[in-house]
Amino acid sequence: MGLVRSQIMAAMHSTPSLPVSGFSPRTVGLAAALVTVLIWTSFILIARASADPARGGTLTPFDIAFCRMLGASLILLPWGATLVRRDRARGLGQACLLGLSPLPWRVTCMIGLFGGLLYALIAYNGFVFAPALHASVLMPGSLPLWTTLLALWLLKDRVTAARVLGLILIVLGDLMVGGASLLRAFEGGSVWKGDLLFMLAASCWAMYSVLARRHSLDAVRATIAVTAFAFFSFVPLYSLLVLSGAVAGHVFVAPWREVLFQTLYQGWGSVVISGIGFTKMIQYFGPVRSTMITALVPGLSALGAVLLLGEPLHWNLAAGLALVTIGILFGVRAGVRR
Repeated sequence: MGLVRSQIMAAMHSTPSLPVSGFSPRTVGLAAALVTVLIWTSFILIARASADPARGGTLTPFDIAFCRMLGASLILLPWGATLVRRDRARGLGQACLLGLSPLPWRVTCMIGLFGGLLYALIAYNGFVFAPALHASVLMPGSLPLWTTLLALWLLKDRVTAARVLGLILIVLGDLMVGGASLLRAFEGGSVWKGDLLFMLAASCWAMYSVLARRHSLDAVRATIAVTAFAFFSFVPLYSLLVLSGAVAGHVFVAPWREVLFQTLYQGWGSVVISGIGFTKMIQYFGPVRSTMITALVPGLSALGAVLLLGEPLHWNLAAGLALVTIGILFGVRAGVRR
C-alpha cells in the first residue's frame, strides 16, 4: 500500500504549477466545487421526487441504487480496465476485482463500502420517510461535523476555536430539524427514520472523503474503485433476488424512460461527474474545507423543495437551515483564515 500511495502522490504532484488540462489547480478546485454543489442540490430534489411513495414513483430505493451503480459502471469499469492495463504495462500490479479497480483490494473495499454501497442504500431509503427539506439540512449540514470528527481520529487534524463554534451551530440546526421529527415519533410519525438515515448517509460520505485524503487518492481512480466495489457487491445479487421474486423490485418491469433517466442521472451525474468533482475538491481544499464549501447546498435544495416540490417550510426547518448554513460558512471563513 505504501508503494501505491507514493506512486499516486508522485503522479498527482508531477506538475504542481500547471496540470495536464492547462488550468491552474485553483481553477480546477473551484470548478469542481461548483459542479459538486449543483449536482448535490439536484440530487436531493430528484431523489425525493423519485423515492417518495406519495408521488407515485415506480422504482423503489433499491431500484434507484441499482440504476445508480449500473449507470456508473457502464463508464467507469471500462475506464478502470484501461487504467489497470496501463499500470501493469509499467510494472504496477496493484489492481483488484478482475482488473477493474485500479486500487489495491483493501483501499477499494474501504472507500467502496462507505462512498458507494452504504451511502446510496441509506440515502435513497431516507427519502421514503422524510421530505427533501429535511435532507437539505441533515445531509450536507451534518457532513462537516462527521468529517471533522473523523479527520481528528484518522488524520490527526487540528480544530480551531472558530471551527468548533461553527460545528456547534450545525449541531443546533440539526437538532431543530431532527429533534422535532423525533418528538413526533411518539405520535406515530415516521419522518424521524428518514432524518436518522440522512445523518448516517452523511457519516458514510464523510468517511469516504477522509479516507480519500488519508490515502492521497487520485479522483478518477477513487471513483472507479468505489463504483467497481458497489457493482460487484450489489448489482448481481440484487438482480438475482428481483428476478427470483425474493425481493419486490421493479427495475426490470418499470417504464424504460424512468429507468433510463435514473441510470443516466444517478449513475453518470451523481457518481461519475460528482464523484470525480468532489474528490478533486478534496485534493485542493482538503476534506474539512471541502465539506464546508457545500454551504450553498442546504439553501439551494431547500428553496427547490419549496418551489418545485411544494413542501412547506415550517419555522423549525427555517431556523435549522439558517443555523446550519451559518455554521458551515463560519467554518469556511475560519479555514480560509488559517
